[in-house]
Amino acid sequence: MPRTLSTARTSWRHAAATLALAAAAALAAPASQAADTYTQTRYPVVLVHGMLGFDAIGPVDYFYGVPAALRSGGATVYTPSVSALNTSELRGEQLLAQLRQLKAAYGHTRFNLIGHSHGGPTVRYVAAVAPELVASVTTVGAPHAGSKVADGIQAAAAATGTTGLVASIVNAQGVAISWLSGAPQLPQQSLGSLVSLNTPGAAAFNARFPQGAPTTPCGQGPAQVNGVRYFSVSGTSVVTQPLDPADAFLALTSTYFGSEPNDGLVSRCSSHWGTVLRDDYPWNHLDEVNQSLGLRGLFTPDPVAFYRSQANRLKQLGL
Repeated sequence: MPRTLSTARTSWRHAAATLALAAAAALAAPASQAADTYTQTRYPVVLVHGMLGFDAIGPVDYFYGVPAALRSGGATVYTPSVSALNTSELRGEQLLAQLRQLKAAYGHTRFNLIGHSHGGPTVRYVAAVAPELVASVTTVGAPHAGSKVADGIQAAAAATGTTGLVASIVNAQGVAISWLSGAPQLPQQSLGSLVSLNTPGAAAFNARFPQGAPTTPCGQGPAQVNGVRYFSVSGTSVVTQPLDPADAFLALTSTYFGSEPNDGLVSRCSSHWGTVLRDDYPWNHLDEVNQSLGLRGLFTPDPVAFYRSQANRLKQLGL
């Protein structure tokens, strides 16, 4: 009898241990399954800033909160520094040099480039001259057909004879931004930016680098050229948060567009390139990168969620 009891106790202990292990495994499984890989793209994501932009100043990203949100979902993210002010081609060459450095240092073969505003033509330049390095291009609020704001500023400065003075003041801003962000002192040339972003300059750039260009007025372009996927997105609101001081500036610049839908600096049709994901988000030009410091209207869609969804789209495409 004692032996039978001992055997029963041993069997019971074994069963209890088995159940405990099973319970622990069941509890552990959801934790591993819940690991966020939503943004885990095959190739790194590279976020490229626009005119008067920066990678980060202290804790403030130009793409405010976006790099961390993408990394939290498994993405490898880089935020290179290019000239805050200069031509699309020179900024593109700066970016290309950094991508080649990343390839040499970490073995990356291709990159998913995302460019806001002047960052759009900048990443397009790289995709055009080195398509073997680029998996995809996504432009956000980019003035592919130029900006009427750039046209207006150029005309006003020329009419008043203040072109040189204005250029000097804006160049100083570019130098200050580079210093504050801790970036290398790259060449700053505001007139180069102006030539790239006005209507004639954009048309000339597009003639040299047409990959992804819309095939109809205000339409879409080819989804893929030379093995590179092309996407674009933009907003068409201006004053989205009255407490944001930047909205007042954008309200002023938006007057250049008349009744044409725009985000304060770029018109809806000018933002089109490749596959148009959406061109009427209720965002202004700074909302598109979650600035100023994430301040936006109560019912304004979260821009960070867009970047996560775009990374997931690229992931689903094997990019």
